[in-house]
Amino acid sequence: MLALDARLEIDRIVETLREQVLGTQRRRGVVVGLSGGIDSSVVATVCARAFGRDKVLGLFMPERDSSGDSLRLGRSVAGQLGIDTILEDIQPALEGIGAYARQMEAIRTAVPGYGEGWKCKLVMASVLESSGLNITRLTVEDPDGKIDTVRLSPAAYLQIVAATNYKQRVRKMTEYYHADRLNYAVAGTPNRLEYDQGFFVKQGDGVADVMPIVHLYKTQVYQLAEYLGIDEEVRTRPPTTDTFSMAQTQEEFYFALPYQLMDLCLYGMNHGISAGVVAAAAGLTAEQVEKVYKDIVSKRRAARYLHARPQLSAAMDRD
Repeated sequence: MLALDARLEIDRIVETLREQVLGTQRRRGVVVGLSGGIDSSVVATVCARAFGRDKVLGLFMPERDSSGDSLRLGRSVAGQLGIDTILEDIQPALEGIGAYARQMEAIRTAVPGYGEGWKCKLVMASVLESSGLNITRLTVEDPDGKIDTVRLSPAAYLQIVAATNYKQRVRKMTEYYHADRLNYAVAGTPNRLEYDQGFFVKQGDGVADVMPIVHLYKTQVYQLAEYLGIDEEVRTRPPTTDTFSMAQTQEEFYFALPYQLMDLCLYGMNHGISAGVVAAAAGLTAEQVEKVYKDIVSKRRAARYLHARPQLSAAMDRD
């Protein structure tokens, strides 16, 4: 259902990138933020094919909550490609702007003892296990390793998200700094599942000059990665947010199901395929697929704001 010809698709993306960056945008190369994940690794690799390794700059942008694996795997991919890289530690910027302090302030409204040495993440139950409104909760781990999960007030939840979103926005500012000084374009890394469902930060990782894989389901991105020979450890690493201090998968934070099943459901909805047919392919029940379909619609509704362009107070007619 989601199989593609990887070679032909890569050739098409490479040609499109050249037309967009060198032709339309008149830029000399691209900047890519490298996270050690599958999406940024594929984007960096196809960009190296499109422009040559000397016209791709990879950026590592860790902060205090980043996993050490992200930097290690990102460096491995960059080394395999032979592209130039720069490490930009964004922790001082986040501290200066108050990102960590604002996050802690919100968490303490639910967990008063939260402080140095504690860890946290936001979690959401699978839509298949939820009978009603699926509410995001906060999981914390104290310095002794005790884990607890609590509900948040709407204000606390929004403040945690807002404070955490600083991370993606500071990273994007950093990408554009290097793009401006080199006369490069910024290459975004969202795939179709993420972009469709609003799994990105407005004016953060949702912003770019080109998005080479945004039309591809995550399953298809993995097919390209295998064809391109990307490090097996990158290809087998579970997709993570790498945003909170506790380890967190994309599934427990945002998506209803593992990406393979989400892709099948999203494909089914996009092509008008019945829940029963998708259920047979995904190993789910038709009722479960219907729940996922409803969740897709709900997230698309919430994502309208993220996708929206600025609204003008009057039309801008050309003279």
